[in-house]
Amino acid sequence: MPTDEKTPGLPVVVSPEWLMHHRGEVLVADVRWYLDGRSGYAAYLAGHLPGAVFADLDTDLAAPATEAGGRHPLPEPADFAASLGSLGIGDGTPVVAYDDSGGSTAARLVWMLRTLGSPAAVLDGGIDAWPGALETGRVEPEPRERTPVPWPAERVADTSAVRTATGDPDRLLVDARAHERYTGAEPAAVDARPGHIPGARSAAWTGNLTEDGRFAAPDRLRERFASLGADSAETITAYCGSGVTACHNLLALEHAGYTRTRLYPGSWSAWGADAGLPAETGEDGRPA
Repeated sequence: MPTDEKTPGLPVVVSPEWLMHHRGEVLVADVRWYLDGRSGYAAYLAGHLPGAVFADLDTDLAAPATEAGGRHPLPEPADFAASLGSLGIGDGTPVVAYDDSGGSTAARLVWMLRTLGSPAAVLDGGIDAWPGALETGRVEPEPRERTPVPWPAERVADTSAVRTATGDPDRLLVDARAHERYTGAEPAAVDARPGHIPGARSAAWTGNLTEDGRFAAPDRLRERFASLGADSAETITAYCGSGVTACHNLLALEHAGYTRTRLYPGSWSAWGADAGLPAETGEDGRPA
């Protein structure tokens, strides 16, 4: 795979120890969110990293849900810039984002920022790995100016582009959902139907982590995605249920040195909702 210049300022992942020594140099964002309906904001108020602001997945990091766009479409550039500015994230503000679920939701903010050329990293291990005291209550950020920047066309794929690439061995498609959702063995209530996009490879985002919930080493991640065909692919497109945990795979791919990656924001929530699009169930025949 060709290599590109990495996002300046921050690596993909930073350790709690690193953040302890650089807290005054970055903005910390809490991106907790729960598929089961629990309130991430309530969890934030009950205890968060010192000085952390709360970034709402549904309103700050996504546009309103639509059938064609899925449950978490990317926001319009102007809307995203306004949300970032209100959180205190200006042009070039370095951001470290965390959650309490292995980086699965924090990855969305980090991928969005890095895709736009802004320095951002996931806190390895999240809030559970933080060695210091927590704060309670809301932190009121100081608003900053943020310039709207269009989403780079080469980093985002719509349903039409994904359908066109289906079956092309040079266009790798990886599914970040749990393997049981991928096969259709345990369809989630939020899915319109079971299964996966034809030709997609199963690559559950949890496979990017070690047993203690930290990101695996780059060489281990490289081995994982190489086994799926990443080394020979011209493009690697990631999707999940609604374009959130797919960002975890995209960050893991970057951490492993891969480029030419892109997000399918609509993901299965858009694809599965269209009865005219094909779907597969069962195994893909190769280990993920």
